[in-house]
Amino acid sequence: MTRGDVVVGEDGVARCWWAAGDPLYEPYHDLEWGRPVDDDVRLFEKLTLEGFQSGLSWLTILRKRENFRRAFNDFDIAAVARFGARDVQRLLSDSGIVRNNAKIQAAINNAGRCLELIEEFGSFAAYVWTFEPEASGTDAGTPLSKDLRRRGWAFVGPTTAYSFMEAMGLVNDHVDGCDVRDQVEADRARFRRPRATAARSEAGA
Repeated sequence: MTRGDVVVGEDGVARCWWAAGDPLYEPYHDLEWGRPVDDDVRLFEKLTLEGFQSGLSWLTILRKRENFRRAFNDFDIAAVARFGARDVQRLLSDSGIVRNNAKIQAAINNAGRCLELIEEFGSFAAYVWTFEPEASGTDAGTPLSKDLRRRGWAFVGPTTAYSFMEAMGLVNDHVDGCDVRDQVEADRARFRRPRATAARSEAGA
């Protein structure tokens, strides 16, 4: 049953419209999407998978997420940064993931850039949360995208950056009437934002 932008499931839970139609989506919507995250590995994983999603649907990536985790050493940032030519060939032959050379190379490059951010800010989370916007909207992803690209990241355009922010709880984009929206807002209210060990310099320059 639908109610505007909300879909009521067989369990009686009203969810955002996009969470209908696949059994993987309901738990992802209820337990993950929009919940604030301060774990560097989870943040790096999500931003990497958002890059792989480019041109595809998130459901495609979600179905392959466990395969990606296996292929990318559970997204251990330092381990991925050390991937070399043999790893690239291994990933290109892995039918369980998205076999796109540019995206694979970007993931490895971005891991190295992520280590630089951890060195500078103390954690990737501390860097990411400095970009928490005051309001929702795709344009809110532009500052993060711009700064990441300035720092040498790839496959991190504004839409990708904003989708990452939505999923990791930097904004609450659960629609009005969604039963999870208030839960996420409560989580965000309790969440202790990670603090950088050094002020972000030249952000958005």
